[in-house]
Amino acid sequence: MAVTDGILVTPEGVRPGTLGLREGRIAAITDPGATLEAAETWSASGMHVLPGAIDIHCHIRSPAYPERGTVASETAACAAGGITTVFEMPITDPCCNSPDRVAMRRDHFAQTAVVDFAMYAAPAELTHEAFEALAESGVVGLKIFTIPAPPGREHEFEGLAWPKAPDQLRALRLAQRVGLPVVVHAEHPEILARSEEQTAPLDPAEAATHEAARPAIAEALAVAQILTLNAEAQAKVHIAHVTSSATLAVLRAFAGSSDFTAETCPQYLRHTSDDVARVGVFGKVNPPIRTAEDREALWSALSDGTLGHVTTDHTSFSFEEKSAHAGNFLTAPPGHPGTELLLPTLLSGVADGRLTLPQVAELTSGAAARRFRLPDRGTLGEGARAHLAVVDLDGETRPTADNLQTAARDLARLAHGQTYRGRVAATFVAGRPVWDGSAVDAPPGWGRFVRPGRRHSRESGS
Repeated sequence: MAVTDGILVTPEGVRPGTLGLREGRIAAITDPGATLEAAETWSASGMHVLPGAIDIHCHIRSPAYPERGTVASETAACAAGGITTVFEMPITDPCCNSPDRVAMRRDHFAQTAVVDFAMYAAPAELTHEAFEALAESGVVGLKIFTIPAPPGREHEFEGLAWPKAPDQLRALRLAQRVGLPVVVHAEHPEILARSEEQTAPLDPAEAATHEAARPAIAEALAVAQILTLNAEAQAKVHIAHVTSSATLAVLRAFAGSSDFTAETCPQYLRHTSDDVARVGVFGKVNPPIRTAEDREALWSALSDGTLGHVTTDHTSFSFEEKSAHAGNFLTAPPGHPGTELLLPTLLSGVADGRLTLPQVAELTSGAAARRFRLPDRGTLGEGARAHLAVVDLDGETRPTADNLQTAARDLARLAHGQTYRGRVAATFVAGRPVWDGSAVDAPPGWGRFVRPGRRHSRESGS
């Protein structure tokens, strides 16, 4: 196939060109007007072609909770959002914390996924043997929380929750030895415990109560602690879902102390606590969406490189689960759908002059491919996987409960009624168009399991 007459987005800038796709890879890149023989052509005239997004933070949870969405529904939502590779977090029941459970989930995803997928695991045991076994299972990284497991969800968090600093340090040291990145949900448990005590008399129906229960200082202090520990451990750390200017100050203060990166998400870039108050518990996420000043600080941090990734933290619950806690931010399940909002949010940023298209490609694809050792994607270079997101900057995205692909479409209340400038016109996975701007067309199981490339471990010396 030839994807003709598009405007190619590369690290060097944007330029017109045609891509020749063969056997799932980019086989040729030609200038406009050059002859490229192909059995089929797909016109990208007037549109920009980016490397397909790599969402390094997603919660599908399947097969434990089919009422929240399936692999088929949620990877279709990925395709609709221009995401061609998705990293699945280990929070499910039971927690994905052993090679056997990694294999079970890998095989389950492989049956119906329409985009490529990778798996994280939780380190249930802090031993070298356990970490090495997880690395050999093909996981792309490890995930830990610096807070205890939520009450009633202990099975989902078995091996994820490590609230004590000595355990965090040991986990980082072991991850460094086996060469696996560690993604950290960072909030300080003692600050959260005291804040929850202090907010107990407040009205749980108010969004401000949730924010007071999980203040920005809890995030900033936990990030400072994990980065202090990592200055000794020297693991590859990735800080999840940064929300606040306070945390950005910590990241800047620790720059150069160890190998760490950080992300934020569309909900923090698009919305403020006022929007959460408007939609109620449907806007509850952890950590909370904060102030307009925090939002502006996050956009600036993307521009100056303090934040190197934008991910979705896509989390689907059922409508019944969310609505059962209407009026109580303290008990409602946290999370918001995000896979179909990632690129539209950043394309709106391009329209507003906040980012360039090469920055968008780097924040959603290139940086992830390098960080997690996926050398065959994240770029439009020859030989790369033919994973493409074709975007129309003149178009608009208007999410509704009727046109989203995710099973959590009714929960996307923050996005309902919003207009995003730019739209995903097509998504290609391994050279096949799987999204045409209005529908997904791919056989179940078109997506493949992705293992990271060769790792470097202290013990093997490799």
